[in-house]
Amino acid sequence: MPTFTRDDVSLYYEEHGEGFPILLFAAGGMRSAVRFWQGGAWSPIEVLSQRFRVIAMDQRNAGQSTAPVTAADGWHSYTADHIALLDHLGVERAHLMGGCIGGPYCMGVIQAAPDRVASAVLQQTIGFENNRKEFYEMFDGWANDIKDSHPEADENAWTSFRSNMYDGDFLFNVSRDFVKSVETPLLVLMGGDVYHPESTSREVAELAPNAELVEEWKGDALADQTKNKVLEFLQAHTPVTA
Repeated sequence: MPTFTRDDVSLYYEEHGEGFPILLFAAGGMRSAVRFWQGGAWSPIEVLSQRFRVIAMDQRNAGQSTAPVTAADGWHSYTADHIALLDHLGVERAHLMGGCIGGPYCMGVIQAAPDRVASAVLQQTIGFENNRKEFYEMFDGWANDIKDSHPEADENAWTSFRSNMYDGDFLFNVSRDFVKSVETPLLVLMGGDVYHPESTSREVAELAPNAELVEEWKGDALADQTKNKVLEFLQAHTPVTA
């Protein structure tokens, strides 16, 4: 089971298939881990690895990945992990696909290193729409489960970390003005519940100059259609030299 360690952070990851790389950010909120890609109408790891080098990872302090917890932690901590993992694997440029919390993760990498992202698929991204209480509760549930393993973090550290993650607006980690400037091709699979507001998906697709919105994509009946749409999008934006 491969892990990448930098300083006190240990990241578990998996690689499947060959070809142009795609880095996956799973759903699951603060518990985002490889296992959350299983059990849906279709498995992106299984499908995409037939044509791409799929890199799937457990986020820090989720699944088999670990890291210290500090009051300064936030979205930038995850972005630093993602770019460091790409560096470790020798990946200069990649596609990204993020479910749920993976939407902001994708945008964080695009903001920090736009030249390294060929395209991104945002699968029912999270976003702010009168739901801060729900995100606070989700964070607290995760934090309470792991606090005993983090004696380095006092209550102020956890509260500050939570605020850094979920006190923002829109996608929490990037602004509307930034999304307007994103030239990276985006495929936006629309959300439609309290954590993944439809309005956020629609707004991302409207603001980003090279974004396409897919409204109907969930469930077994649409699985083949969705798989084909994602594959076609990624292949269309794979560099010809890859």
